[in-house]
Amino acid sequence: SSGINAEWPLRPGMQLYGGLETRLEKLEAENTHLFNVTNILVKRLAELERALDGAPVAAAKPSAPAKPAKKEESDDDSFKFDDSDEEEDEAPKETEMQRMKRLAAEKKAKADAEKAAAGHQGPITKSNVIIDIKPWDDETDLGLMEKEVRAIKMEGLHWGASKLEEVGYGIKKLRIATTIIDHLVGLYDLEDKITEIEDCVQSVDIVAHNKI
Repeated sequence: SSGINAEWPLRPGMQLYGGLETRLEKLEAENTHLFNVTNILVKRLAELERALDGAPVAAAKPSAPAKPAKKEESDDDSFKFDDSDEEEDEAPKETEMQRMKRLAAEKKAKADAEKAAAGHQGPITKSNVIIDIKPWDDETDLGLMEKEVRAIKMEGLHWGASKLEEVGYGIKKLRIATTIIDHLVGLYDLEDKITEIEDCVQSVDIVAHNKI
């Protein structure tokens, strides 16, 4: 009789079953690992959401306003008129000729005053004088007229307050106060100097003359 082989040969079906079992075990292990990783990620995501919900939101810092771009000047800008009051109120500059005349008038007035003072005897008296100065018409520049009047310089003459008063038909007159040293300032001389502003002044009247 033939002897039995100690190594019993496996059937092909049994070999296949053994290979599938190994693969299933491996897949289960991988599935378990992925499940654990997924749980960890879900937990971390929940913690992150809670942290974001409770975190204070930083306030946005206001940005500084942008500076307007500097406008380039064109050739046309030089022909535009500026209507600002500041330039309108700016007095015209004194010319060299006007300056020389003013200095000469001040020098002459000072010399006349010194001459009058040298010949004066007795106490020095002063007076308050109020003068009305009427223009030619309602188109006369009263501001310019007052400026010309105040430009009159005489030793012993001090200009005071002034105001405009209605005359009629839209015409106003300048009423101005002065203080004078009597022996230095003659009222007739002062009237003549004011009347010399003939472009603006029509007439001059002494309203009041009171000794101080």
